[in-house]
Amino acid sequence: MSAGLRLLKSPWARGVLVLALLGSALLALWWRGPDWTTVYHAFDFVAWRWVALAVVLNLLSVLVRAIAWRLTIGQALPDPQPSFGHVFSSFGVGLLGNAVLPARAGELARVAVLRRHLPGHGRGTTATLLGTVFAHRLFDFPAVALLVAYVFATAKIPHWALTSLVVFGLVGLALLSAAVISVRRAHGAAHALDAGVSSLRRLLVMGRQGLVVLRAPLPAAGAAFFQLGGWVLQLLAVYAVMRAFDLGVHLPAAGLVLLLMNVATIFPFWPGNIGLLQAAVALPLVTYGVAYGVGFAFALVLQAVEMSVGVGVGLAFLTREGLSLASLQRMEEEQEYEEDAIIAREAARVGSEAAREHTPAL
Repeated sequence: MSAGLRLLKSPWARGVLVLALLGSALLALWWRGPDWTTVYHAFDFVAWRWVALAVVLNLLSVLVRAIAWRLTIGQALPDPQPSFGHVFSSFGVGLLGNAVLPARAGELARVAVLRRHLPGHGRGTTATLLGTVFAHRLFDFPAVALLVAYVFATAKIPHWALTSLVVFGLVGLALLSAAVISVRRAHGAAHALDAGVSSLRRLLVMGRQGLVVLRAPLPAAGAAFFQLGGWVLQLLAVYAVMRAFDLGVHLPAAGLVLLLMNVATIFPFWPGNIGLLQAAVALPLVTYGVAYGVGFAFALVLQAVEMSVGVGVGLAFLTREGLSLASLQRMEEEQEYEEDAIIAREAARVGSEAAREHTPAL
């Protein structure tokens, strides 16, 4: 078992696995995919100015989401606070990591990059920053709830998509409830940090500390507002690409597409889930009278818009940080190894202490 885990942690093994999955997906698309002639000719009359507008809207969405993360960090870390420039740079590198690294490793990458700019902060800062990433993601759920309500009230939803959206909403509600409970526990546990508790307990408490923004109404409302703004800008970007293809559909269809795009990318099986995402977008558009091949072409451009912003912004900030893709991969691996080592070491120490306590004195 340990040999298998070591093999999975190898970048070469993970690279081969990702390439194998991606190759299988592309082969399945070519063999059982859409009518490629229809896909090809769907680009004949694309109004590219609308695509350019979608890129700008996505860039603005990234900006306001970074502001939301900065508000979250401001409640979790003591002074000195990181500058917004460093937060935005780290956020951009994280977008790149999510695009090119497996299993959404960009979330670890943005924490590792930002940690480099906080040399004055002590142990536990990395765990706290990871908590802020989780809290930042939680602020998506109010926006998602509003979007789901809007789509259910106005859009034509296929029966197969209803189940996916319901499961997506239930998972979000469960995560939000768990976070609120964790924050309440952290409020009482934070006083124990100075009382000589174990490093493992300290790590867990510092991780919860990243969620304290949920207890501060004004910063939490600000973070939720900017996350909502990010979703609105993304919705408008989807609609702009629809206008580029002249699909003849309205904003509710764009809301449905945006939701299903997020459902299709929850679990990144291969880079971008290319093919799976296009199918998830094209199938519901058939109910609006859009040919499957045209919907597939639309989804290709939509994903290209999303990735161009993430990759473009990420590469720009990666260069600014003086890093490379190889160093980003190493940082992500070092982050994983460091967390595994801390947990394993502290678990072993706690176990040995428990064994000594239960050993009868001679």
